[in-house]
Amino acid sequence: MIPDSVVVVGAGQAGGRAIEALRTQGYRGRITLVGAEVHLPYERPSLSKEMLLDLAHERVEFVRPAAWYADHAIDCRLGITVAAIQRDANCIVLDDGSIVPYGALILATGTTPRRLPGIDNDRVLTIRTIEDSLALRPHLVAGAKVVVIGAGFIGLEVAAAARSHGCAVTVLEAAGRVMARGVPERISQIYAKLHRAHGVDLRLHAGVAEVSDVSQEADIVVVGIGVIPNDALASDCGLAVDNGILVDARGRTSDPHIYAAGDVTRHYNPLLDRALRLESWQNAQNQAIAVAQNIMGEAFDYAEVPWFWSDQYGVNMQITGISDPDAVIVERGSLDAHAGLLFELVDGKLGAAVGLNAARDLRVAKQIISLGRPVDAAALADPAVKLNDIYKALKS
Repeated sequence: MIPDSVVVVGAGQAGGRAIEALRTQGYRGRITLVGAEVHLPYERPSLSKEMLLDLAHERVEFVRPAAWYADHAIDCRLGITVAAIQRDANCIVLDDGSIVPYGALILATGTTPRRLPGIDNDRVLTIRTIEDSLALRPHLVAGAKVVVIGAGFIGLEVAAAARSHGCAVTVLEAAGRVMARGVPERISQIYAKLHRAHGVDLRLHAGVAEVSDVSQEADIVVVGIGVIPNDALASDCGLAVDNGILVDARGRTSDPHIYAAGDVTRHYNPLLDRALRLESWQNAQNQAIAVAQNIMGEAFDYAEVPWFWSDQYGVNMQITGISDPDAVIVERGSLDAHAGLLFELVDGKLGAAVGLNAARDLRVAKQIISLGRPVDAAALADPAVKLNDIYKALKS
């Protein structure tokens, strides 16, 4: 039965897309949006990309303009947090003491950046909100000394943006390679070389013990050492959590009235036959849409091949699938010239692919992964063989 009201907790991209999908699919019940930030739902990728590259404009993509929420009768309660979920009464308690009942509840609470323990310094920033990017932008001036702690996607995007403004940039990474959690070692090597070629002082195996107020090494420090899922609200009310809120392929938690979507979820993917937690634009959007479909009674499984992207120094990197350290590596084109693809084969099947300035071919690689069939490594490596022809042959 379709619930008479839906409450969405979390006004990020996932929360916004869930509301959008509900209304566009004809949901007529009451919808309440509760968000800790004062902003209406917006997409976060630009915070470490366009917002830092173009300092003259706020390059934020909002899910919908403000008028849309009023026109579609969305009760927006922004700048407020949820104190508790009362599952027995099907309601949430806000931090001002007010109570909001729900027929269905969607938790889209996102993540919080990890911070260096014991460090509270106004020169140490993280990137997660519009305010975070706005706080960093005044420091991105020629000659400024910027230290980035963590060489993941966010850290390296910040480093690239800072170098574009003439900053002196040092990147400190505790691991032995950059983007170690997300890409194969070959891609890590290419990006380490790319950053060093653009003047970044990249230091690997460099953990950080302390950030001192009297340090002359940095005008500003940006910490990009990963995120923590905001699953405490779910855990406190007895929902199942494990590095995120546990949901099934339809976004359902252990409570039939409560769903979750976006970065905060650890969801089962029937296409990959595994549970995983993703921090990506694609997942935030499409899982939220799937949740809305299920609330509307469609019984829809969310099953997609993961996809990510990063832009650094004019090089567009796109990643699809889940990288496996034991995979067989196949290269196509010229990765060193930032114009090619790297494929990962597991048991003869394509499990993941990375494309550098190869967006069109990467889309086809994503389709090949979804088929889950053995593929000829020699054909993948041969630029004379069109990937689309490989896909068609496998599909037939």
